[in-house]
Amino acid sequence: MAMIFDLGHSVPRDRPFTRAEARDCGLKDLTLHRMVEHGWLRRPLKGVYVVGTMADTLDLRCAMLRLVVPDDAYVCDHTAAWLHRGDDALPPNDHLKTPDVSCFRPSGKRVRRGGVLSGERKMTTEDVMEVGGLRVTTPLRTACDVGRLGFNNDIRLHALDMMLATDTFTRERLARETSRFKGMRGVVALRALAALADGGSASFGESALRLRWHQAGLPRATTQIEVERSGGGVYYLDLGLARERFAAEYDGRQWHRDQEQREHDAARRRELRELGWRVQVFAREHVFGRQQDAETRLRTAWSDHGGGRTPATTWRGVT
Repeated sequence: MAMIFDLGHSVPRDRPFTRAEARDCGLKDLTLHRMVEHGWLRRPLKGVYVVGTMADTLDLRCAMLRLVVPDDAYVCDHTAAWLHRGDDALPPNDHLKTPDVSCFRPSGKRVRRGGVLSGERKMTTEDVMEVGGLRVTTPLRTACDVGRLGFNNDIRLHALDMMLATDTFTRERLARETSRFKGMRGVVALRALAALADGGSASFGESALRLRWHQAGLPRATTQIEVERSGGGVYYLDLGLARERFAAEYDGRQWHRDQEQREHDAARRRELRELGWRVQVFAREHVFGRQQDAETRLRTAWSDHGGGRTPATTWRGVT
């Protein structure tokens, strides 16, 4: 690895750079590929590289996008969500991929460039803001776009949650905004999911689990529930019902895979049981995929907990 790093001694270390710049520094494509494989470089966008040790910041994301987005275009969709919230706005493992950049020109002319997704879309002056020298759709407009056009309802709800967490608009404002998209693709799902949006969701897994919760017909959950510990301090639960002391948590592999963390989780949940809480724990395989059983497990646990037979809630457009 030392040899590979030495080959890149002349690349910029304090800012992102393009593939063309790397070639000017004497780096061939194969060398760039190997440097990314070993972690010396990251490739957050197609054709854009940054030294692997640079922290993800809003300024860095803006600098990367300025290298590939035309001056007269605006950033939108999943790229706008990433710009506003960073990797938190991405579905699982998307931060490991190199996504295309979504940007449009106000004139309606497509941006024809490799690694760029473009098309035509109607915008108002209120839909676009400036961030770090870039024109980008506002969190509210970004929520509406990804909430309509996301690949599936998990991605759509997560985008709504992440944009709502910017605290630049309310769920009521989001619900009103959906009316302007009447008759457009995905608006039915947008309306239904907008009613479920919650800025307290801390991850893609939590957003998806909350959607399973609603699809199971349980009463509306609260996110990030505070539980006072008997010895002082506070525990936070991903989502649940505080009065009934019934909750669900999503254990993502990234944060719950090492032995020390698992032991901490086990001790924490023992104490929660002693405090009268019933906490259902879900891993990736319980929430995603055709074999997911989160809805069934939630219904059963809720009934066993004394919730009785809660009639299933029908969310039009959310399947």
